[in-house]
Amino acid sequence: MSGEESSKKKKGNSFTILKDDSTDGHGGYGIGSISLENVSPVIVDPNEDKAYVDMAAMHARSDVERRVKFLPDRDAVPNGKLYWIVWVTVHRSEKGPYYHGVTGCEIRVDRSIKRAYKSMPEHVNRLDKSLKGHVIVEDMDEKSKQLLGDFLREFSEEMWENSSEQLTTALPKK
Repeated sequence: MSGEESSKKKKGNSFTILKDDSTDGHGGYGIGSISLENVSPVIVDPNEDKAYVDMAAMHARSDVERRVKFLPDRDAVPNGKLYWIVWVTVHRSEKGPYYHGVTGCEIRVDRSIKRAYKSMPEHVNRLDKSLKGHVIVEDMDEKSKQLLGDFLREFSEEMWENSSEQLTTALPKK
């Protein structure tokens, strides 16, 4: 095996996502990796007045993200339609399940030129913040926050009621 092949093999094993808790004490392969099984990406589309879960967004393959080339410069997509990918993490407490972390990330898509804007570092960091229980929606416009809040309340009133005051005040009711 050449040095280059060995390097590629090592890089492939550097980050593993496991379905179950990897810190159960076995001390073997995968220790220190994270679980994304409690995270769902919610697409907020203020253009169509809707919000919905699209699990394909976990791998940047949502309907919004397909068939466009992403650019790191917002100005390169001046006529892009606004969408939000919101990372929603759910946990369980003594009271029951609740929305633990909710963080929104902007996407601008211009289908006519097959180009879009998305900040990958922002998406990665916001996903991490959602896993850690942060609520970051202040970048979102009021209409998108309203759509997200309505979606989360309608999806599960119980999870909404069990959620933090920070979340329930950040996302307004009608």
